[in-house]
Amino acid sequence: MKAHKSVRLYHDKEWQLQEAKNRLSQVIDSAIHEGAQTITLRGKPAAVVVSFEEYRKLTLPKIGLSAFFEQSPLHGVDLVVSRSTDPPREVEL
Repeated sequence: MKAHKSVRLYHDKEWQLQEAKNRLSQVIDSAIHEGAQTITLRGKPAAVVVSFEEYRKLTLPKIGLSAFFEQSPLHGVDLVVSRSTDPPREVEL
């Protein structure tokens, strides 16, 4: 594996394209067990191989705010909310 000094995450491993082709099984195994694998083309990062599990995490739809609150462990808890009766503070304009 050739180390490339440009944009690279600390856990990424780099593979030259030809080496990645020749050792595809190892690239995939490394992606599953070690994390993202960067494939370089002419010395520059061109693609990243990640495990299917990591891909799913990256592409799962984000939930909306209302769904987040509905899934909260506090969902259904009655909150007592009241406004302050203190007079507003004076502000110089």
